[in-house]
Amino acid sequence: MYQPLADEIRPTTLSEVVGQAHILGENGMLRRIIERGAISNMVFYGPSGTGKTTVANIIALQTNRTLRRLNATTASLSDIRDVLAEVGTLMAPNGVLLYLDEIQYFNKKQQQSLLEFIENGKVTLIASTTENPYFYVFNAILSRSTVFEFKPVSSEDIVPALNRGIAFMEKRLEAHITLEEGVREFIASSCGGDVRKGLNALELLCAAQPLGATVLLTMEDAKTVSQRSAMRYDREGDNHYDILSALQKSIRGSDPDAAVHYLSRLLEAGDLISACRRIMVTACEDIGLAYPQVIPIVKACVDAANMLGLPEARIALGDAVILLATAPKSNSAYLAIDAALRDIRAGKTGDFPRHLQNVHADSAGLEREQGYLYPHNFPSHYVPQQYLPDTLKNARYYDYGDNKLEQAAKRYWDQIKK
Repeated sequence: MYQPLADEIRPTTLSEVVGQAHILGENGMLRRIIERGAISNMVFYGPSGTGKTTVANIIALQTNRTLRRLNATTASLSDIRDVLAEVGTLMAPNGVLLYLDEIQYFNKKQQQSLLEFIENGKVTLIASTTENPYFYVFNAILSRSTVFEFKPVSSEDIVPALNRGIAFMEKRLEAHITLEEGVREFIASSCGGDVRKGLNALELLCAAQPLGATVLLTMEDAKTVSQRSAMRYDREGDNHYDILSALQKSIRGSDPDAAVHYLSRLLEAGDLISACRRIMVTACEDIGLAYPQVIPIVKACVDAANMLGLPEARIALGDAVILLATAPKSNSAYLAIDAALRDIRAGKTGDFPRHLQNVHADSAGLEREQGYLYPHNFPSHYVPQQYLPDTLKNARYYDYGDNKLEQAAKRYWDQIKK
């Protein structure tokens, strides 16, 4: 029966696992735990193809425990009960190691059904997830588990896995495999830190070549099988918000190169709406009053992008992102409105000063002198008077930014108000 290359050469020892040196290196915490055999409940968090399932298999081998695997996308409560029924039987004399993949797809009731057994030690749970466990995993599970983060594997670390794959494919095909210059490195860098993707690309390359004593893997074919494979994107997952956050922070940090990089990742995934929305937010939040004209300019770019659609939308949004990244920055208005909102939400409001009320709102016959001073009747169109409610009359929400435009406004009003 056919078995994928990535599964056939799956590491069986920790020394064969590539990447994850921060937890599986010589002094890594997870490595020390596994070598001591003191296995407790764990949650493995990280993207696909980074070794989560492999490490769970190695733990089961090294601790001589019965491994049972469930995938939360298809498993039900009855599947959980079947696994738990093995506890204390000859089928699991040393206990059950339950590997639950994609635990974020289990609802609260399903996750709660595990609590009794993982708490008394009859079942050791290793759950894996590609989403932030602190958002998607039930708190009672987290409190009984240790979270280990698996990171995307670097291209340098993927090369040894590809070498193992090439050696295995030579035995399978009974042929010598040669690669054009740079093919190995290209596959390693184009798989986006996913070892499985890299091995799948290698296997597909080999399968596409005519059988013979020698199999040649070309760069042209490598580019074909690896196209867009480095993209990690899920419109509902953490990666979606990570890219949007990286885009805004790159603009805020005045790095146009990083900004267009993250914009490109959004557009390559076809997410025009999210890109437009985040660019508009950034214009108002991070550039703001330092260059207020940028807001209608960026709005025009966003409108043009939505009218054009992809791929031409990239041009208008590229203009917008580079303009924002190279523009002066100010978040003074953003800080001011948030400070005011904090007071409102804390119940700090108070009555309107009498002179600010609408005179036409007074009942007939009860009109009172309002006392409002009309600023346009005074020099420089300004006259001191109280505008905030009495309970907040000394509140200060806005501080002028240190950019040229806001400092010019500050000098103007300081001169008038002094």
